Amino acid sequence: MLVFEELNSSRRLPVIVGNFEAQAIAMALERMKPRRPMTHDLFKKTIVELGGELQKVLIYKFIDEVFYARLILITAKGELAIDARTSDAVALAVRFGCQIFTTEEVMSKASVVLDDPTKAFSNKRGRLQDYSLEELERILENLLKKEDYRSAARVRSAIEAKKRKS
Repeated sequence: MLVFEELNSSRRLPVIVGNFEAQAIAMALERMKPRRPMTHDLFKKTIVELGGELQKVLIYKFIDEVFYARLILITAKGELAIDARTSDAVALAVRFGCQIFTTEEVMSKASVVLDDPTKAFSNKRGRLQDYSLEELERILENLLKKEDYRSAARVRSAIEAKKRKS
């Protein structure tokens, strides 16, 4: 599940995505490089090679529990809007480093309001913090060999936290 935060608000927009898409998003957030390019990396390279740039992603509609998104591209011919699955749009937004927007209509239909936003999404790593840096790096290497990118993202976060502490 992706959870988008509205700026200066306690409203959150939860979006359920598939495992593959979650893995693709996590890999980009963690700056992980797979041995072979993923579909979203290929699509980004294609856009760039054609002289385009992803300006923003807009989640513009929510109907029957389904979110609809558009990629807003800047091209030599001007602005171009392309319909996309929300999970794919987010995976590309992360790769391009662009912002993700939605409409008030979508927020009013699908958002949740948190009583205490500071406690809602605490990041507890569990037992990973008990491993040494060397052990975590070995675990990460093995997970990458298995192409278990979701678990690898968690381990990489634990490694970065441990490096910040030392």
